[in-house]
Formats: sequence, structure tokens, C-alpha cells
Amino acid sequence: MHQKRISAPKSWPIAKKTGHWVTAPSPGAHSRDAVPILVVLRDMLHLADNAKEAKRILHGGAVTVNGRTVKKHKAHVGLFDVLSTGGKSYRMLSNPRGKYELTQISDDEAKRKLARIDNITVVRGGQRQYNLHDGTNVILKEKYHTGDSLVFSLPEYHVLERHERKAGNTAVIVGGKHSGQTGTIVELRKIASPRPNTVRIEQDGTQFETIDEYVFVTGSSGD
Repeated sequence: MHQKRISAPKSWPIAKKTGHWVTAPSPGAHSRDAVPILVVLRDMLHLADNAKEAKRILHGGAVTVNGRTVKKHKAHVGLFDVLSTGGKSYRMLSNPRGKYELTQISDDEAKRKLARIDNITVVRGGQRQYNLHDGTNVILKEKYHTGDSLVFSLPEYHVLERHERKAGNTAVIVGGKHSGQTGTIVELRKIASPRPNTVRIEQDGTQFETIDEYVFVTGSSGD
């Protein structure tokens, strides 16, 4: 119900000691570290000086997330979500310090949403349900694999592109000490132990290793 600023996720780009409380996100999509939209409008975009002004903007229907109007101030904005307001659009990314930041994008880019397949389940009728990183579940006839990234059209959520998790494709790191870095997948390593699988990435001739969970495929070789 409540969230203290001092214990807010480190990914939130907010000042920790300017107040005692900060808006808590409502349960739902983006179970990890998603930023409440009120905080996005006030603390990241600086479109409002306080919570009252941010709520007024939302209630006026001036903000969309992934192509859909959002009016609840505790709604989430998470990794790779697209937020539009005031004629401008932004994509939520993770910077090298591990904090979320909004990057302005074009109108064409604002019609596309990147999502990673984190799990696959078989539902009634033998259909394949793809559970995406942002909490969205979609049923698709095509066969994809866990770890693949899909580009969806907004707001329809039709699949436009697929980027496989394999060597040679490009990826961005969304956690750990290499957060925010982009490179080419060199090797996928499966660890025969409780430890997480790892991925070797090459960036500008230098290689580093990170855990599988932090790798988000963003493009295919030849793109």
C-alpha cells in the first residue's frame, strides 16, 4: 500500500531524501522495479511539480502507455514500455548506472514495442501461450523460443519481427554491472548447476560475461 523513498528500488531515478513517501505501484504487469506513472510524469519528465498536478494530467486522458490511455496514477511504466504525452513519445530504458531513463523516440518507433519471451505454457486446445517480460500473455500460432524477443505493433499487439536468442545477434544488458551496454552475442553457456546460465557478449572488440536473465535481444544479424 505504501512505499518509502529510502527503500524504493534502485532503478527508480528519484531523490531518496526529499521526502518520506513515494507513490507505490499497483499490483500487475512488470513485477520488478516498474516505475509508477505519477513518478514518471513528476520526477522523470518534470511535467508536474507535485502529485496533484500529475493526477490532473492523467485524468485528462493526455497520457498513453503502449498505445492505451492510462488514468490511474499507480499504473506501471517498465522496461521497453512506450509512453506518449504532449505530442512526444518516449521509451523506457536502463542506463549504465542501472536506473531507468526515458529516451525520446519518433512517431514510427512509438508504434512498436519490444518484448522478451520469459516463459511458454500450453493452454486449452494445445495453444501456446507466451508469457512476456512485462507480464503480458499472448497466444500465437507461430512457434518461438524462451529468450527470443518479439516486436509488436501498438496498440494491436501483432507480431512484426522476431529476434532469436543466438550467437551473432545484438543484445542490450538490462541488469548487473554491464547494465545499459549493447553488444553482439558470442556464446550462450548452459551451467549444469543451480547457478544461472551465462552469455558472453562482445562490444567494440572487448568481451564480457553476464547472466542470462540480464540479456535482452534487440536485433538480428544482417538488420
